[in-house]
Amino acid sequence: MNIVSFEKEHIDEAKAIALDNYQEERQFVKDLPEISELPDLSEFAGNSLGVAAFEQGKMVGFLCCYRPWDHAFGTAAKGTFSPIHAHGTVIENREMIYRKLYQAAAEKWVAHGITYHAIAMYAHDEQALRTFFLYGFGVRCVDAIRDMSSINCFAVPDLHIRELPKEEIAKIREMRRQLSEHLGSSPCFMYSNEQEFKQWLIRAENRETDVYVAELDGEPVSFIEIADDGETFVTEKEEMKNICGAFCMPEYRGSGVFANLLNYVVDRLRQQGITHLGVDFESYNPAGSGAWNKYFTPYTHSVVRRIDECALRNYK
Repeated sequence: MNIVSFEKEHIDEAKAIALDNYQEERQFVKDLPEISELPDLSEFAGNSLGVAAFEQGKMVGFLCCYRPWDHAFGTAAKGTFSPIHAHGTVIENREMIYRKLYQAAAEKWVAHGITYHAIAMYAHDEQALRTFFLYGFGVRCVDAIRDMSSINCFAVPDLHIRELPKEEIAKIREMRRQLSEHLGSSPCFMYSNEQEFKQWLIRAENRETDVYVAELDGEPVSFIEIADDGETFVTEKEEMKNICGAFCMPEYRGSGVFANLLNYVVDRLRQQGITHLGVDFESYNPAGSGAWNKYFTPYTHSVVRRIDECALRNYK
């Protein structure tokens, strides 16, 4: 097997492999939409961080990533991310190909000072996931999808659900604060201090999204926020919307409040011609992942690895 740097002349073969891998996942997740064209890979050919594997002159796999950024996931480390369309292999000898690809790619990444490695894998690609788990990766984030069929849920007395007008968006600030505090606690540890929370709140309240709220006695107890797209190329379909924020007050979890709110959102979006709804969530958030896995089908597992900083001494 010959491992080389990923170049522009490799793009067509790489896109064909990535599309085949997407079609494999569609065999497991029937809700994934038909897609005939993947995003352009040119940016990955120009950053000197990707690799490609060849056997007898034929590409059998590739692994690329975005240009790195500082303070990945709130750490002092420089990080990078490889989305699902930026890597792939043929099905034969997949584990071995990914082992060789990551060994070569990781050498480049660490040489560039990148010690936080994140890669989005298809959720049902057991060979690929096993390879990266054995190389020290663990799941951090999940992308999931569902069709627009109604959700079977029992009625909650006196529950009022509506779309929240922009001028009333401040009504869910307390729930956003509780969400931030929840994500900062064990086992998530995605902590934000007060200044960071206020900066995030400003961004959240000014983004172009639709917010739906469930109220009891005139007080909001749960919300769902909907955006046009999400974290994968799948979410860019015009017929798809994506959940970019959600919360239910702890005392109302399991009461049917959130199920009714989600069902209302699904029904409203279906009336607008939307055919699929997506969500991305942290796998280690027990409250969130429990709800999302109940109503959605995962199609990606984003895995991460933190390289010990002592490795950087090799590249000075």
